[in-house]
Amino acid sequence: MLKTINEIDFEKRNGLIPVVVQDISTKDVLMVGYINRYALSKTIDTGNAWFWSTSHNKLWMKGEESGNIQPVKKILVDCDSDALVYLVDSTKSICHTGNKTCFHNELQ
Repeated sequence: MLKTINEIDFEKRNGLIPVVVQDISTKDVLMVGYINRYALSKTIDTGNAWFWSTSHNKLWMKGEESGNIQPVKKILVDCDSDALVYLVDSTKSICHTGNKTCFHNELQ
């Protein structure tokens, strides 16, 4: 079923919803971020992953400083319309540490 941006429940979590970023080819989970309505609109309009930085309280595009821009190929909406998956064509490292994924540490 296709959803529209107006069907996303941003109000459930004070205007922010989580986004899982996943490699469209390998299915590796690359990172988790948060978006507001404006970040989702920017993602849809530009085709690149935009987020809301909870630590800096501002909008940011993934890779704007590092050059590791993440082109979004598909956006999936969960059954409650309050979480998303960005399927990206990730050819570069996504983690600020230089790793391909932010999930490179195993919990003991």
